[in-house]
Amino acid sequence: MTRVVFLLVPHVHLLDLAGPAQVFSTAADHGLGYRSAYVAEQEDVPTAQGVTLRAATAWPRLAPGDLVVVPGWRAPRLRSNGALTAATLDRLTAHHAAGGTVASVCAGADALGRAGLLDGRRCTTHHDLQDELARRYRRATVVRDVLYVVDDRVVTSAGIASGIDLALHLVAVRHGPAAAARIAREMVVYARRNGDERQTSAMLRHRGHLVDAVHRVQDLIDARFDTRLGLADLAAASGVSERTLTRHFTEATGLTPLRYQQELRVERAEHLIAHGATTETAARAVGFQDARMLRRLRAARTEAGGGA
Repeated sequence: MTRVVFLLVPHVHLLDLAGPAQVFSTAADHGLGYRSAYVAEQEDVPTAQGVTLRAATAWPRLAPGDLVVVPGWRAPRLRSNGALTAATLDRLTAHHAAGGTVASVCAGADALGRAGLLDGRRCTTHHDLQDELARRYRRATVVRDVLYVVDDRVVTSAGIASGIDLALHLVAVRHGPAAAARIAREMVVYARRNGDERQTSAMLRHRGHLVDAVHRVQDLIDARFDTRLGLADLAAASGVSERTLTRHFTEATGLTPLRYQQELRVERAEHLIAHGATTETAARAVGFQDARMLRRLRAARTEAGGGA
């Protein structure tokens, strides 16, 4: 039986907690032997979303095979919240020293930093907090724009939903990828992501504009990026001319419609390759006739530092 202890800090984000808690709960339903506990420095723990949670103030006895998880909390700046006593931080340090695993989601990395667990290790956190984490813990190496990082039984993940990816990874390490895949399927997780995948997808990176016509075209490309889409068809869907669409799309996203479609194809292909597909198979799955174009686009993406 593996005990998973969630350390709750005031103003904890519900999804930071609920995502990994659901993974381990579902794993227990599959007979994998997980038991969850929730501890805090006070019984009533307010959440960032307004619901108050009830936690134990006494820690259970932990074995080296057990896991401690610190979900993140509302923190426009790390210094603005998340205070923990020295005694609580010592528990994190002691569990790791005894051979246990300590993990965090989002701002929870700050608790690990205060416990000294980030010193000399690689780590990550939410993209909005990475700079501050690097300033506060100069002996740590902050890995930017990845989902999670594992370094000597210290596991840190990015923001909010990435806690699900972290928990699925921990299940896969202990019980194999098939077990993690079964849990992901039951949770209706679209894709189980590797730790080095980017925190935001191409579908989100190019959506920070206010042009409705461009959003309509992006919706169409997002749904059918693996098929041949003519500029005339995209223009008809947007209600403007081909020339106007190209101009508006480029101004809004920094890409042409074709380049945007290629970004989606390459990103999906890289996900498939990371999960064992050959380059040829991945290329055909995302709509390329063969792997030559995929290889060229991946090489250009690498030279440009990861894409537009």
